[in-house]
Amino acid sequence: MPRRTATMLASTLMLIALLCAGVFLPVPYSEMSPGPTVNTLGEHDGEPVLRISGHKTYPTDGHLNMTTVRVTGADYRMNLVEAVYGWLAHDNKVVPHETLYPDGKTEEQSTQENAEEFSQSQESAKVAALKELGVPVKSWVIVSTVVKGSPSEGRLHAGDVIKAVDGKAVKAPADVAERVTEHKPGEDVVFTIVPAKEQAAAEKENRPAAKTEKVTITTTTSEDGGEKRAVVGISAGTDHTFPFSVDIKLADVGGPSAGLMFALGIYDKLTPGSLTGGRFVAGTGTIDDDGKVGPIGGIQMKTVGARGKGAEYFLTPAGNCASAAKDTPEGLTLVKVGTIGDALDALKDIRSGDVSDLPTCRAS
Repeated sequence: MPRRTATMLASTLMLIALLCAGVFLPVPYSEMSPGPTVNTLGEHDGEPVLRISGHKTYPTDGHLNMTTVRVTGADYRMNLVEAVYGWLAHDNKVVPHETLYPDGKTEEQSTQENAEEFSQSQESAKVAALKELGVPVKSWVIVSTVVKGSPSEGRLHAGDVIKAVDGKAVKAPADVAERVTEHKPGEDVVFTIVPAKEQAAAEKENRPAAKTEKVTITTTTSEDGGEKRAVVGISAGTDHTFPFSVDIKLADVGGPSAGLMFALGIYDKLTPGSLTGGRFVAGTGTIDDDGKVGPIGGIQMKTVGARGKGAEYFLTPAGNCASAAKDTPEGLTLVKVGTIGDALDALKDIRSGDVSDLPTCRAS
């Protein structure tokens, strides 16, 4: 065999071997891509996304779309060829696997965490919308989760209402952590609670909770950044009672990033007229009980997904503006918002047709 032919054959075989390695060699990366968008004013799988009963509602039109990101599963192992293709694709983003699943988190754990965040975002969306409308909402501090194997396991339960810690009334979840960390590890903390079952019964019967208990928990040690502090193994949250029913139906979606769009959808249905003026508006952003909008992940995928469905305007958290503006899909206007009030002001301009003063996002 001539030397030139042998060299070419060897090179070809090596190239084939490298391509095969690329197909089968797993790499520690995952992929994010644009996910579905859903109109919070419309229906999903044949059911209204927002269903309000016990209060007058009004007709709506246009779109207030929440947006999502599709990600590869925790157990999926991308190969080298897929990773390179993802890096080159304009609408996708390849990120280190640990970015989506830190500390070896399983897909099941991630799904559960996302479901909890989604549920909390729904509650905050309701509170923020009703507060903006001046509708009173009753709130109280609860045990949100109990860590397995912690001193609180079997003593405190998710849904227990925390009235006081060491005899001092608590008004916000942060108060609980503050009171506990005033102790040294090994010291006792006394919780005054309304048991979850009693609270549920009181809500069902529309009466004040009649039963409280005192529960003493011995703190243990937690190291945070090398600093030791006292903990009892719970996280505190907030629960609410609403004066009428607001039900959000949306399956197969997780995380907190739809909060802003849910809040706007609720506000639109509870007020006469149309927030959008019939325009196609999409957006994203977490929201807290006071209506503050927070940043989210995967902003570029969400703007691409929104524009692909026809969105003209995209309500963008202030913290995501600079990143989103670096690669804005053609025909989409990014509107900077920091609160639900900012979003309502922007929607007023959009439906009026005078958008000259819209606070748009700009790349830094």
